[in-house]
Amino acid sequence: MNLKTLRQDIPAGLVVFLVALPLCLGIAQASGLPPFVGLLTGVIGGLVVTTFSPSKFAVSGPAAGLVTIVTGAIETLGSFSALLFALIIAGVLQFMFGVLRAGRFITLVPGTVIKGMLAAIGILLIIQQIPVALGAAEESKLSTLVTGGAFSVSIPAIVVSGSGLLILWFWSTRTLKNIKALSWMPGPLVAVLFGCLATLIGSRVFPEIISNLPRISLPAFDSIQALTGELQRPDWSVWQNPMVYMIAVTLAIVASLETLLSQEALKKLRPQNPPPSPDKEMRAQGVGNLLSGLLGGLPITAVIVRSSVNVSAGAQSKASILIHGVLLLVCGLYFSDLLNAIPLASLAAVLLYTGYKLATPRLFVEQFRQGAQQYVPFLATIGGILVFGMLAGIGIGLATQILFSIYKSHHNAMQLTRYDDHFVLHFQQNLTFMHNPRLKGLLAQIPENSVVIVNHDNAEYLDPDVKAVLQDFGEEAPKRGIVLNQWPVTLV
Repeated sequence: MNLKTLRQDIPAGLVVFLVALPLCLGIAQASGLPPFVGLLTGVIGGLVVTTFSPSKFAVSGPAAGLVTIVTGAIETLGSFSALLFALIIAGVLQFMFGVLRAGRFITLVPGTVIKGMLAAIGILLIIQQIPVALGAAEESKLSTLVTGGAFSVSIPAIVVSGSGLLILWFWSTRTLKNIKALSWMPGPLVAVLFGCLATLIGSRVFPEIISNLPRISLPAFDSIQALTGELQRPDWSVWQNPMVYMIAVTLAIVASLETLLSQEALKKLRPQNPPPSPDKEMRAQGVGNLLSGLLGGLPITAVIVRSSVNVSAGAQSKASILIHGVLLLVCGLYFSDLLNAIPLASLAAVLLYTGYKLATPRLFVEQFRQGAQQYVPFLATIGGILVFGMLAGIGIGLATQILFSIYKSHHNAMQLTRYDDHFVLHFQQNLTFMHNPRLKGLLAQIPENSVVIVNHDNAEYLDPDVKAVLQDFGEEAPKRGIVLNQWPVTLV
């Protein structure tokens, strides 16, 4: 830690803390877990992962993108304690990924699949948080409810969440960014503060309505025993359940993808020389997830939103991230009463807006404009994740992209150009037996009494099966009055 940079790092750490606080609470709440779990995860990410991470600016903590995996895993395994065991295994796998230098393989994942994964996460996040934003998570006779059959919504919750969304939208506009007195405040924090004020003021003006608005529920810690009593322990007895290992692999892969993607995006915002090693970053994330599983936290990743805020706030070293972790710890230990004034509808607004940014309509338009090779794997990834789950969806997206790439490669491997009665057959690359159907189709287009020239400057190798097709064509050519130039093709 460089004392000379603390003048920039302290305010940057404060800003990152203000952004991370509502997200840590909201992600835990969205996962169906106590808010304390989100704060604990933020502390582990801010203090432990940062210590081992090679990056000066990457902020780690609970990620909204893993909410759907967490909720699905808890439902599949039957308990949060079982998920913690899977998280420990995921941490070990991530560490091993780093040891085996698997970080370089991030470049093999197509952009269409990555964008589809993020969009699917955004859609799932929106679907999950809409009931909370409408106040349908909890029903109350004292709340102002609009009931239709078995479904009911709360007017106060709608007002709070709707106002929060408006604030978040306004905070992203150019008008607000030009107001220096306000632009330094994070939009999520302002939305949460508005919800707190609405709760405090409304409870005095309309006590019967507001008093039952669902809020954050953090325990007060008056001793070390009280703190340790809140920590959940992993259920070691589930080691025989095969689903535990499937979920662990899913967590390890998706968390590593999100971390490495955040690192790549961060390089464009604030280059480091030398650039941080992706393998060291995965080892750091693995240590963090292992510890999070042991202590009762959520999965951890490097998060680009918090990392970009850290950079834009003027951070110069890791000190800003460590300061943000300390502030989360202090806030959870000593200011639980203040945090308990936050309504769940405000956190739902923050997560809805996060989901919208991940699955913005502009992203879909961009993919469609780039053609079928882009939007088909993109949509296949989204559909696969929504229907079959995260890991299967990513696999479907990868398979679709590979098929499209193979088709394009084969289609462009050779071209037939006509000049009156002359035909030039261009070989653009090395050919294998898999190109035979395309080759036979092109040769079949050549009419009788033609001249055929083969251009193979870009090819260094022809499969024996390809040569056999060319030989058969060459033997039949005189019978059809076809003259062959540069024939036979003699490539190794």
